[in-house]
Amino acid sequence: MFSLTEDIIFVAMGIAAILSVIFVVLAIITKDLVKATIFSAVQSTLYAFLLYLLMSPDIVLVYVAVSVGLLPLITLVLVKKVGRYEKV
Repeated sequence: MFSLTEDIIFVAMGIAAILSVIFVVLAIITKDLVKATIFSAVQSTLYAFLLYLLMSPDIVLVYVAVSVGLLPLITLVLVKKVGRYEKV
């Protein structure tokens, strides 16, 4: 069976996975593109936490730099060009 430490890691992975799905849904349904970018960055942070728990630190380093740092920055620049709110 699993030890207590492994059980805690599995529970943390489950919580991070459920929270990431919630932030994905929030990013999809919001009309404010800045909020959607922030929700996407939070979701990416939770994915990075999952990758860390899965013991892949090299992938975490690249994922954090691209998904949490570079991608939201480029998206915010694009939002500034096209406008903050999505038109229906």
